[in-house]
Amino acid sequence: MIRLLVGLGNPGPQYEATRHNAGFWWIDAAASKLGVTLQPQRSYFGLGVKATTSQGAVWLLQPMTYMNLSGKSVAALARFFKIAPNEILVVHDELDLMPGQMKIKLGGGPAGHNGLKDIQAQLGSADYWRLRLGIGHPGVKAEVIDYVLRKPPSEEREAIEQGIVRSVDALDLLLSGDMARAMMAVHTKPVRPKPVATLVPDDRPMQ
Repeated sequence: MIRLLVGLGNPGPQYEATRHNAGFWWIDAAASKLGVTLQPQRSYFGLGVKATTSQGAVWLLQPMTYMNLSGKSVAALARFFKIAPNEILVVHDELDLMPGQMKIKLGGGPAGHNGLKDIQAQLGSADYWRLRLGIGHPGVKAEVIDYVLRKPPSEEREAIEQGIVRSVDALDLLLSGDMARAMMAVHTKPVRPKPVATLVPDDRPMQ
């Protein structure tokens, strides 16, 4: 069972619409679905709220520590409420997936993501769940920092938003810990519209 949902991002209006804040977008959507509103949580260095669901109570959290210190916020809340790493789902932007694609995984390395790196260090464990929201890759490693801190074009933002809607629709499965079924729902690739067939005029004479 998941008892803590964490979305990663950076605080402040200048970062609000950037790719690195995709985790914040997801938490906002989950809070809307659960009918709750995030509030400042000074003890946990973030915006958070406790929601009551059919699967039990769950915390939603957006660390306000800036990305590189995300673990400070996550660990503070997890320790106070005795939430184990495998009861935590961290939602974050993922360079290795295209916009609209998503993957759920348990454990693993941070793969260069500074938010995940700090969470692992602060929890003392990598055994927490991750929901990876694809944002695409600029193609050149040296451009990654600027890329994640820029706003995606409208078609990419729309693809990411559609993925968020699809994964939030699987929230009950995620919270209950039914990760096998959640993966089936979340890992499905977005359906691309089929090209419209065009009729070619038939110039042959009528018989």
